[in-house]
Amino acid sequence: MLKVLLFNFLFLLHPVHVSLTTVSQKADSDTMEIFFRMYYDDFLRDFSLYAPEFKIRKSTNDNSAIPREMLNNYFNDRVRVYINHKLLSGQLTDFSVDSYEIHMKIVYHSVGKPRVFKIRNQILTGIYKDQANMVYLKINRYENALRLTVDEDEKSISLK
Repeated sequence: MLKVLLFNFLFLLHPVHVSLTTVSQKADSDTMEIFFRMYYDDFLRDFSLYAPEFKIRKSTNDNSAIPREMLNNYFNDRVRVYINHKLLSGQLTDFSVDSYEIHMKIVYHSVGKPRVFKIRNQILTGIYKDQANMVYLKINRYENALRLTVDEDEKSISLK
């Protein structure tokens, strides 16, 4: 009994390394929206690998501390979205930072009806061996959840 309690207590002390991505697209639209969030301290570690020359104050809640274009480029570098085998480029439309998390909204435009969706997410995979990047899809009437890891950082889904 003591071993079980000790194990559960140690598990609570271990930090969670996860990001959440929600992908949504309505049936009549060529616009795909991605809502992304992760812990801000994890973001700072990963962003410092992406742009080591750029220094961000760790305790900031100021959205102007990170240039929008750099944040957009960081996300497009770390997260690759493909529709029908074509790489799309996202445009950051909104982001916010609070004490604990960073939230981003990225918009993608695709041509034609999505038949195949592929995503590669390498956020924090170079830092944490237990990183999990959760992806929730809602494209047209298709819904699914994906778990991307260090060993499997991309998945492809047929939307037919």
